Amino acid sequence: MESKLQRPQSVRLNRRGDRNNQRPFAKDDESGLFSSMRLPQDNPIKIVWKQGFIRLVLVAGILWMLLILIVLLFHVWSCQSSISFLSDNMFPSYAAMCNKEGKVFIAMDLLGLAPKPEHLNEIGCPIPVADDPDKIVIPKGRTPDAIIKNLTYIEEEDLVNNGSQSFAVFGGNQSWLQREENFNLKPSMKVHCGFLKNGGADMNPVDIEYVKRCRFLVASGIFDGYDVPHQPSNISIRSKKLFCFLMVVDEVSLKFIKENVTVRKDKDKGMWVGLWRLIPLKHQPYDEPRRNGKVPKILTHRLFPQAQYSIWIDGKMELIVDPLLILERYLWRDKHTYAIAQHKHHRSIYEEADANKRRKRYARPLIDLHMKIYYSEGMEPWSLKKNTISDVPEGAVIIREHTALNNLFNCLWFNEVNLFTPRDQLSFGYVVYRLKGLFKFFMFRNCEYYSLFILHPHTREHSSKVEWVKSLSEFKGSGSSMKESRGGFGLWTPYPKNLDSVTLPQVVRTSKAG
Repeated sequence: MESKLQRPQSVRLNRRGDRNNQRPFAKDDESGLFSSMRLPQDNPIKIVWKQGFIRLVLVAGILWMLLILIVLLFHVWSCQSSISFLSDNMFPSYAAMCNKEGKVFIAMDLLGLAPKPEHLNEIGCPIPVADDPDKIVIPKGRTPDAIIKNLTYIEEEDLVNNGSQSFAVFGGNQSWLQREENFNLKPSMKVHCGFLKNGGADMNPVDIEYVKRCRFLVASGIFDGYDVPHQPSNISIRSKKLFCFLMVVDEVSLKFIKENVTVRKDKDKGMWVGLWRLIPLKHQPYDEPRRNGKVPKILTHRLFPQAQYSIWIDGKMELIVDPLLILERYLWRDKHTYAIAQHKHHRSIYEEADANKRRKRYARPLIDLHMKIYYSEGMEPWSLKKNTISDVPEGAVIIREHTALNNLFNCLWFNEVNLFTPRDQLSFGYVVYRLKGLFKFFMFRNCEYYSLFILHPHTREHSSKVEWVKSLSEFKGSGSSMKESRGGFGLWTPYPKNLDSVTLPQVVRTSKAG
């Protein structure tokens, strides 16, 4: 009876070990969860632990990744769908992700995670405009002026002396105090904005009369003869009747155009190249053609005061989209009044300044002085902490309604170009910064305008002596031929603060092409 009770135990021991070579279990093996020996009571648990735990983790990870992918796909669909409540009311976090001007979207875009629309052009960028200009509804009236109620301009003659003679200047010799006061917005303001008496940039009387009828306009400019007009295409009959196409030129460019393309004259002696009405400017206000080109570009509202809407395009660009579709997309659709393209490579003005120096776009020491003034006045390099997509615009395209605040912004932007360097991309973000978020604008993706325009190369590269200057000593003497006599006064007028201790922020190139 006793042998029968012990026999099952003997069998179990023989199954666990070698019948002919049995050894006792170690104490640790009996109690350890990770024992290399299999205890009878632990056998099912250890099988799951050793063979199934890693598999369980992998399955859970895959399921979690699939869940994230489904959420992202749903987000992409909701951003591009017409179901606005998904991103506005029920899920405010989606609104931040879908908002292309928001910090979340900017961060996603920098990481390459931003959602892309279905319809792309040949370079993978959204095709943003509507299809039919005849269906566009033009807003009635003007956008109300909520901040600036009354804007007027200083136009009295301002004389400067170059050491041998006095002469009038176009932009005025603005003092540092006047400049500072102009950044403090008030309902009624009077500011420098070019076109001072006897300062130059004069239009022919026949052209002055013509532009009085221009409420909608596409404006461009060619200076120093480095482009010829490129004809707009795909322009509807409606837009041909509605828009003025105005090409501003200097005397050198007018002569060059007449020699290379057909210029016809109408009964009022107005000059035309296809759709473009040529608007010659006499008595150029600056020595530097680059700076002269900023007059029609930035001060469009001053040159054509009757205009309500304008689209500026650089002279090297060919418009291939109806301008009504451009206004609808960039202004009216989302109730913007000012739109400009983001720079292709740079977001910080200090990076853009570094690129200008490397490419010899202006005198290196003057660019450095310009940037030191901005840095001493609190202009930080662009970062995600800022409320703008970028501090650097492309500038080749500017789409705007001529509201009082927009006009003031353009005046202040031009005043910086007049005071410092003609590289207007260095000044745009600074003026935005000084207006403390009160100036609202839409900065769209740089690649979008490849859907709107064809870029042509210049007929020749512009160059001037000042672009090759390497040190301030080359500007010595009040009568130095290297100094621009009618612009850049802020670079030669003693700055009220000491700049000796100012060290510009280190620039890290984010693009080899920039």
